[in-house]
Amino acid sequence: MTAPAPRTLTAARGQTTTTGIVTALVGFTSSFAVVLAGLRATGADPDQAAVGLVTLCVLQGAGTVWLSRRHRIPVTLAWSTPGAALLVAASGTASGWPAAVGAFAVTGLLIAATGLWARLGRLVAAIPVTLAQAMLAGVLLPLCLAPVHALTATPLVVAPVVAVWLVVHLLAPRWAAPAAFVVALGVALVVGVQDGTQSWPGLPSVTLTMPVLDGTALLGLALPLWIVTMASQNVPGVAVLAAAGYTAPWRPTMLLTGFGTVLGAPAGAHAVNLAAITAALPASPEAHPDPAERWRASAAAGWTYLVLAPLAPALVSLVAGGPPGLVESVAGLALLSTLAAALLAAVSDPDDRVAAVVALLLAASGVTIWGVGSAFWALVAGLLMRTALRASAARRGA
Repeated sequence: MTAPAPRTLTAARGQTTTTGIVTALVGFTSSFAVVLAGLRATGADPDQAAVGLVTLCVLQGAGTVWLSRRHRIPVTLAWSTPGAALLVAASGTASGWPAAVGAFAVTGLLIAATGLWARLGRLVAAIPVTLAQAMLAGVLLPLCLAPVHALTATPLVVAPVVAVWLVVHLLAPRWAAPAAFVVALGVALVVGVQDGTQSWPGLPSVTLTMPVLDGTALLGLALPLWIVTMASQNVPGVAVLAAAGYTAPWRPTMLLTGFGTVLGAPAGAHAVNLAAITAALPASPEAHPDPAERWRASAAAGWTYLVLAPLAPALVSLVAGGPPGLVESVAGLALLSTLAAALLAAVSDPDDRVAAVVALLLAASGVTIWGVGSAFWALVAGLLMRTALRASAARRGA
């Protein structure tokens, strides 16, 4: 067997590095607006949101480098994009930013506990996929409607963003959300300069927030955030790696991301987890023809996240000077594919469709009962409806 030519080996390594950089750029730009909207919705001011984004980038970047090098497989970490959308839906339900930070820390503990105790992992797996995805779809729906509302309120501001997203989506779907994000930054800059609200971004003041354990925040934010992160990020992330022929290091990953979330919570990190959609890039032949070498693509993605981290404050400052609804519009466009997948999964089982629709509508309603947000009640109502319908069907069949 002949050894690969040096030029061929160099080209493959270059391809691996490029794939890793693209993975991080797509992951960052396609969901940056979602995370920013989520942190702001739960009470973070611009400086706190900027520090939260920097912390998330550092945690997922360093974690990706460590896991990929340690296990020699293309493990890629990310922030919880569905979890950030949940934060938007839970706006006003937590008792301020410290309570939200406390919910983030508890979410991290639950993620770590899932890695330690198999029974807790089985508990998550026991939640019907249809109901978990229905809850997620209900959480995403109001945010995905944001571009529609913004188009009617400020058409000249939002129309260029939507138009670019649509054109790029037709040509290269992977780059549609990043392209819309870049256009939104340009619009924010132009509008801010015209209004005199845009200034040269400075460094944010770094202040850590002491977590506060609030019962309503734990039920309405921490528990749904854990479920959404596990069901929509960690479990699909494992499946993506398995489809590519890799076994995810489950316990080390859950412990690293869980305790990383706990440590990052005072700085505003809501959840770190396995990447789902972008995880397919480093694990594919596009990264390297040799599966044993694809871990280098994930490592390159991790280093790229570390390079992107210092840019977050400037991006937050730029977006903060833009018109209202712009960030939410970009976030809604970025989540359309996720919403479509969640809707499809929610109605996939005919026996669960009514229960799933109940959960979806309740989650989308945004109602607050006893201070607890709609995501928690959506799951409760969906489970009760599913149990009642199945019991009724069993009696009729007896």
